[in-house]
Amino acid sequence: MDISARNQLNGKVTNVELGAVMANIKIEVTDPSVITAVITKESAEKLGLKDGDDVTAIIKSTEVIIGK
Repeated sequence: MDISARNQLNGKVTNVELGAVMANIKIEVTDPSVITAVITKESAEKLGLKDGDDVTAIIKSTEVIIGK
């Protein structure tokens, strides 16, 4: 995936919690840390996110976006 954002961390989805409107996605990154991304439920479903998926956390100044 080619994008202009340079703040990217590769990791693996460890938990997906779908709410009525939003979804919390836990991502284990290379460092033994975990990032939590809050994205819309629609986006989580469109990406088909599930535990064990390899993803990239793309970090903007005010939010985290997930690329799969």
